[in-house]
Amino acid sequence: MKILFFGDSITDMGRNRTPGGNASDYGVGYVFFVAGDLTGRDEEYEVVNRGVSGDRIVSLYMRAKPDVWAETPDVLSVLIGINDIWHDLDGLNMGVEPDRFEKVYRMFLEETLERLPGVKIVLMEPFVEPGAATEFNHEGFLAVKKYAQIVKSLAEEFGLFFLPLQEKFDEAAKKGRGERFLADGVHPNAAGAKLIADEWLKLFDREISR
Repeated sequence: MKILFFGDSITDMGRNRTPGGNASDYGVGYVFFVAGDLTGRDEEYEVVNRGVSGDRIVSLYMRAKPDVWAETPDVLSVLIGINDIWHDLDGLNMGVEPDRFEKVYRMFLEETLERLPGVKIVLMEPFVEPGAATEFNHEGFLAVKKYAQIVKSLAEEFGLFFLPLQEKFDEAAKKGRGERFLADGVHPNAAGAKLIADEWLKLFDREISR
């Protein structure tokens, strides 16, 4: 079974752009932990990381043909949304408004399902917490909740798998441990990456691997 992870820096996490069949192919984020679990099992699993730092939903749509459709995965997992907000808040004026985010995401899903009939798709919830990267406009970053609802609605509309994550990071923050999971409010450190991987693997084992 071939599993492809698609997204921004949270997925990328410094992955090797010229894969050599070693741990660096996965980066140092949640994909690394997922790969470590799955590739050690008796079943045959191939894990592919196609995250690119800085990506927005429009970037994923642009890369869909070479990085997803040409790879013909059995399972596709997508995590996107924070840069669609961030790239307006930081003055780049390259963010993607909610209605456009939904429109492009829907186009990506429709075309992916058309080209890869039978592919199982996991839509991961974008998330944010207070931190060094978000403190300049944390209220603005809270718009991620609207984007998260769009992602959840699309999963329901297309009959796809949805992986909630915001609540898990909120729980860590309430315990005063938020910085141990999200180093800057956006990017997971080792504990945060492991949290995401654990939640992803629970969903995979419960509903996808059958």
